[in-house]
Order: sequence, then C-alpha cells, then structure tokens
Amino acid sequence: MALHFIRRGSGSPLLLVHGIGGSCRSWSTILDALAAEHEVIAVDLPGHGASPPLAGPHTIGTLADALTAFLAEQGLLGIDAVGSSMGARLVLELARRGGVLGAVVSLDPGGFWEGWEVPFFYHSVALSQKLVTALQPVMPTLMHSAAGRTALLPQFSARPWAVDAQLAQEEMHSLAHTPVFAELLDALAHGEVQQGAAKGSLPAPLVIGWGRHDRVCLPGQAPRALAAFPDARLYWFADSGHFPQWDQPAETVRLILASVSRQSFRDEDIAAADRRPMKTRALPGAAVAAAGLLVVAGALWLLRRQR
Repeated sequence: MALHFIRRGSGSPLLLVHGIGGSCRSWSTILDALAAEHEVIAVDLPGHGASPPLAGPHTIGTLADALTAFLAEQGLLGIDAVGSSMGARLVLELARRGGVLGAVVSLDPGGFWEGWEVPFFYHSVALSQKLVTALQPVMPTLMHSAAGRTALLPQFSARPWAVDAQLAQEEMHSLAHTPVFAELLDALAHGEVQQGAAKGSLPAPLVIGWGRHDRVCLPGQAPRALAAFPDARLYWFADSGHFPQWDQPAETVRLILASVSRQSFRDEDIAAADRRPMKTRALPGAAVAAAGLLVVAGALWLLRRQR
C-alpha cells in the first residue's frame, strides 16, 4: 500500500498513527523526543496528508487492512505503535487481529461511545470541521492568536491558548482539506462496533492513555475500552484534553517510552516530573474567552461580506 510517511531517528522502530483529519505532522510536538530513542515512522493514512484515498470505502477495517499491507511491504510487521484518536482505535484493531503490531499505546481511542454519546460525537465533530472549513481564509490569523485558539480548540485541548500556533494552523488546514473526512466520521459513529481481545490473548503490552478533560471521547468511555481489552493498562492524563501530545507532550513521551520498553513503571513517575495543579492551567477568564468568540464572529462576518 503506497502511504506517505516520514522517518526519523535510529533504534528500534516505532509507528505513529494520527487521527481523523490529521497527518504525520500531527506528531510534531513529540516527534524529535521519540526519535532520540527510536526510529520513528509516522504515516499519512489513506486520504490524509500526502497519501491518496483508497479505491473503495474508508472504514476502520479498510484503513487497518491498508496499514497492515504498508507494514508488510516495509518489513515492519511486529513494530511497536502509538495511535491517537481514530489512530488509537486503529492500533487497537491491529493489536486485536494479532501478528501485526508489538507493544501498543492507544491515546484517547474512539469507538467506545454508547447511546447519546454517538450523536454527540458525530454532530459536534462534524460542526467543528464545517466551521474550520468556512474559516480557512482567516485561519492563519486566528491560530496565531491566543484568543482565536481559545475559541476554536477547546473541544480538542484542555489548554487551547497554549497550543503551538504553527501546529494549530497546520492541523486546522488538514482538518478542512481531508477528502475522506465525512465518510470516515460516519463510519466511526455509525459503522461497526470495535471488537475486543480476550484476556491473555495479547502477547505484548497494551497501554490506553486518556485525558481527564477529553471532550471528544469522553472519559466515561475508558472503562468500556478496558472491558473490551482486559489485558490493557489504563493511564490517566490528569491535565489533558483529547490530544495529550498537545497538552502534555513531555508526559506523553514518558508514557510511550516506558510502555514500549516493556519494563514496569509507576503512573506517578510518568506524571510527576512536570505536574502542576490544574487550577494554574484552567481556561483564562471570561474576557479572554469572550474575545475569542468575538474574533470568530468577526471572521465569519467578514467572510460573508466577501461573498
């Protein structure tokens, strides 16, 4: 399978799998730190970044097939892997299938919503993508403003004003220009339910990381993921939203390196090095939030006038 990818560093190989609407650049906050210890391979999934879409439908199953074919072609079967969001569900699916991946770290995986959580996920993410698409002409200005990031990114980040401006701009561009986004979003929300792996069936470590402030894959879904994958270990990012690699990059690197080392570790050692009380990380005051909303409203008004 012809997938675009980037390769950095040396050592044992480590695969990075981004989420829906992302690309290999989604890992820029932690790529160099991981490449200091591993040969890192970050892929663009089909229909994302520089990789072409599949000839047929885009579902978790077909993406998993394409990723397996890519790893086989590259001689990388058995590689350790990290996935984020939809990519986190993909690495869980490949771990369940067996023979494809080694140790796995799954960061805030999708696919474990039930009841009202399904339309909440689908419509909130669809609305965000449509807004981001409409705002593309002014997105560079918005993303290089703390107020703009605060207004547009709270669904994905616990500290949106602190997200790197260049990363935010690139992610919003990718989100708006992924041709298979709508198809995959529908498949994620309304397609096949994620199957689990029986206890004792996974030969390598599986760690599921979850942000306590995730507003996409709600924290209450974590017990369902553990029930489906009873061999997994759950790690909570206390001060993170949906993307811990955005909100807590150093903590995310420590978790990944500890997990793929196949050595025992304590959660407090992963979290303690740069943990500060959440109250010092809370959203800024109403004035900043209101300013962000005004920025978005003003941008929409200008776009309407231009049209």
